[in-house]
Amino acid sequence: MIRAGVAALVGATLWASAGVAECRQALALGLDVSGSVDAREYRLQLDGVAGALDDPAVRAAILSAPEAPVSLLVYEWSGPTDQRVIAPWRSISDAAALQELIDGLRQVERAAASPGTALGVAVAAGAAYLAQRPACLKHTLDISGDGISNLGPRPRDVKRQLAGRELTVNALVVEAAGEDSTLTGYFMAEVITGPGAFALPAAGFDAYQSAMTTKLLRELAVLSLAQLGDEALPALRGQ
Repeated sequence: MIRAGVAALVGATLWASAGVAECRQALALGLDVSGSVDAREYRLQLDGVAGALDDPAVRAAILSAPEAPVSLLVYEWSGPTDQRVIAPWRSISDAAALQELIDGLRQVERAAASPGTALGVAVAAGAAYLAQRPACLKHTLDISGDGISNLGPRPRDVKRQLAGRELTVNALVVEAAGEDSTLTGYFMAEVITGPGAFALPAAGFDAYQSAMTTKLLRELAVLSLAQLGDEALPALRGQ
């Protein structure tokens, strides 16, 4: 049954040229710049996000429905008072807008920040940024991290506060070479939440771009209303 299929499609982004939404997805990317991230790793992370956005498949996914574009924001986080937006919200409706975002990320320089890891605050900040885009059909926070929280509210408490809200928190977990899945397990238990939420490990910052590409493709998975049929429209409108 089509309506049941719609409800079960985890992570799918739906656009509606028939007026379901003017923005099909709001996607906020939160990047860990705490003290455990050195200068080389910082550059690998920023260039990795830019490179992932520049991947042909990711480009195609973002630009697949310009009449209901994806809205993107990128911010950095570390200590409780260190959240910095490095790419404010913008609707990516054409290749020029996407290229402007990519070029801007490649030019970002690291700013001074405290060395702590306030992961709970970072997730709460991401949720607040997403609330600035109420017109979007889907809201996704993509949080990256290479360690457990050691300052501020516990991520599990923030996760509890977000329960029932229409957003998904996914994680890209940067694990040290040869490390077991303990850190990924921590993010799965303490951080991710919402429909279709998942945590994806990267084997160090050298693998960050590849992991981010895979993650974005999963988050931006698109189905057209033509594929779903007219019967799906009431479900998508919340009726």
